Amino acid sequence: MQLTRHCLHYKDAQPAVALTQLANTLLPFLALAGLMLWGVSLGWWPLLVLTIPAGGLLVRLFIFQHDCGHGSFLRTRTANDRLGLALSLLTVTPYGCWRRAHALHHATTGNLGKRGTGDILTLTVREYRARPRWGRLLYRAYRNPLLLVLVGSPLNFLILQRLPGGMGLPWRAAWREVCLLNLAIAALGAALAWAVGGIGTVLLVAVPTISVAAWIGGWLFFVQHQHEGAVWEAPGNWEFHRAALAGSSYYCLPRPLQWLTGNVGLHHVHHLNSRIPNYRLQECLDGHEALGRLGRLTLAASFRCCGLALWDEDARRLVGFAASRRVAVR
Repeated sequence: MQLTRHCLHYKDAQPAVALTQLANTLLPFLALAGLMLWGVSLGWWPLLVLTIPAGGLLVRLFIFQHDCGHGSFLRTRTANDRLGLALSLLTVTPYGCWRRAHALHHATTGNLGKRGTGDILTLTVREYRARPRWGRLLYRAYRNPLLLVLVGSPLNFLILQRLPGGMGLPWRAAWREVCLLNLAIAALGAALAWAVGGIGTVLLVAVPTISVAAWIGGWLFFVQHQHEGAVWEAPGNWEFHRAALAGSSYYCLPRPLQWLTGNVGLHHVHHLNSRIPNYRLQECLDGHEALGRLGRLTLAASFRCCGLALWDEDARRLVGFAASRRVAVR
């Protein structure tokens, strides 16, 4: 496939660029976090408004950890894993567990026969109509954007990822890493609490900052695979490259937001070749005209994705709950 061959030219890591990204993101994040901890300990509550830019920078740091999990941010597996583990203290995401769950997401995106790990559960219209009334109500609640993103995303990062089964992997495969990260987070929190005079100050800064990052990240993950042009296939018809290009959006964000989100909006390119580091995705996109036309989703248009919740196997498109009633009548 021509596009696949094109992407191969951009998969090599560039350590100088990676380290520059790390410096221009990690240092401002630590500065903001330090300023908030110091100020809040003195009672300067308005400084908590800085949780908004700090949360944005935390999203960018998560993208670096994400690239490390794909082995793309730095040149060697060892360097990527060490940096990914270090960043997990800030992103509060178990690095190895997330890497394995995310690999399953890449290997099964758009496959109706392999849903449930590393993605947002999406039912077909027939599956939804076959559920009892309470089952349909539960699914409606789950797919409500306010619950899914505003409640579900912070709940995932702050609570579920503290549990061995919270990553969607078998409990036995995750408990050791999850427990070790929890202990490391507790030790860091205790050290900061000692430095600023109490755990309350640490929580007042950490929880809102992580929540802001979770809201941004949760929304990004939602629109990357839940847009109007998304494609799902039965196992026998599923094909990796088609699923990568047709099942993932090209989220056209303003340049400042694209920088803050580490080019993750170029998600169709990322799924086509996950070894391309975030800092080369734009270069890859610009290098082939076809990539710029596929799956385009503007910031304004993305909010229409909120109503999409079911895969209509007959119409071959994502639809809302109202459309499912019309389908049932036909």
